[in-house]
Amino acid sequence: MAASSLESIHGDLELMSTPLEEALSQIAGATQISKKAITNLRVLNEAYDYGSSFARGLRVEVGSVVILLISGTASIDEDGNTVHVGDFRAQCRRTYHNITGLLEAEGASWKDIVRTTCYLRDIERDYAAFNEERTRFYKAQGLDPLPASTGIQAILCRPDLLVEIEAIAMFIKPETGE
Repeated sequence: MAASSLESIHGDLELMSTPLEEALSQIAGATQISKKAITNLRVLNEAYDYGSSFARGLRVEVGSVVILLISGTASIDEDGNTVHVGDFRAQCRRTYHNITGLLEAEGASWKDIVRTTCYLRDIERDYAAFNEERTRFYKAQGLDPLPASTGIQAILCRPDLLVEIEAIAMFIKPETGE
């Protein structure tokens, strides 16, 4: 390719500003990082309430970029009880409900999710059902593009849990108009 063509392409690329480039610029220019726990007691209790030691999620702010790190979330109710024991599909739906509640507590939605890690107790038995539930949920959320994702077979922290999902969301903090 001729040098003038490369210069033209480089010039065109410099004119493009994507949300990712904006986020990276904000991160690079940040002078402080703040973090706080994420909670939404309407859908999910705190892990401390049943003797475990982790936050349901963490909100990290780097400049105007907000990163939500949602801990492994499962079919747990607001009292910390496993719900839908033995019903894989219902556990998937409750897990998505819980993650949605955590996202909403921070002003985010599934459209801000960039990555999920999905843990299935029995991936051979349940992956087809999991993929159907996930596809249905993502379509209902209108996600495009879809988040990056990994599916893993794992022994979960409770024997009655069949699925657990971690999520990472990123968005630019809305300006407050101050």
